Amino acid sequence: MGVRALIFDFDGLLLETEGALFESWRELYAMHGIPLSLEEWASTIGTAGGVEPMEELERRCGRRLDREWLHAVRRTRRDELLDSLEPCDGVIEVTEQALDLGLAMAVASSSPPEWVDTHLRRLGLRDLFGHLSCFEGTGAAKPSPDLYLGALGMLGAVPEEVIAFEDSHNGLLAAKAACLRCVVVPSPMTMHMDFQTADMVLARLGDPPLAELISALERPGATR
Repeated sequence: MGVRALIFDFDGLLLETEGALFESWRELYAMHGIPLSLEEWASTIGTAGGVEPMEELERRCGRRLDREWLHAVRRTRRDELLDSLEPCDGVIEVTEQALDLGLAMAVASSSPPEWVDTHLRRLGLRDLFGHLSCFEGTGAAKPSPDLYLGALGMLGAVPEEVIAFEDSHNGLLAAKAACLRCVVVPSPMTMHMDFQTADMVLARLGDPPLAELISALERPGATR
C-alpha cells in the first residue's frame, strides 16, 4: 500500500510562529523583571492547554495584572514579528513536489482553525491543503492522536498511506499514537527535544527530495 497523502503540523514546521510567540511572551515577562527561558516555554510547544502564561506571570509577580491591556500589548508585538515571516525553508519545495506526485495534503495542528487558516491564506498556501484538523477547544490536542485521526478521516486514508511531518516532541508523540510514520524537522525552538522515535529526522524540509524520502520510508525494514 503506497503513500497517497501527507499531514503537516503547522506552527514551527510550515511557519515559524513559535519564535514569535515565545519572544512576545518573553518581552512581556521582562517588562515585569521576570525571566522566561526557552526550557520553561518548551512544554507549551506543539500542544494546547497546560500552563497558561498570563496566570504564571501573575503567580510570579504575586498580584493580579491588567490582563486585557497586557494581552493587547503582547499580541501587537507578536503580530509585528509574524507579519515579516515567510514559509519555513523547504515548504514551497516540498508542497510543489507533493503536487507533482499527486499526493493529498492536510494540516493537523494544536492551534485554532482561524489561526492556521489566516496564516496559510496570508502566505498563499491555503489551497494546497484540502483539510485542516485543528484544535477547537474541545477534545484533545497533541500529544493525543485525535487531531491526526481527524485528518486521516478527512483524507479517507489509513495510516499506512500517510506520512506525518512534525517539528516538536508533542507532535511526534501524537503522530506515532495515530500509527503514522513521522518525519521530524526540528526548528530552532525544538532542536533540543527528544526525537528518538521518529522514522526520520531532517536538518531541512526537502532534503532529501520528497520522492526519495518516501522511497526510503517504504523500503523493507525501514524504521517504524
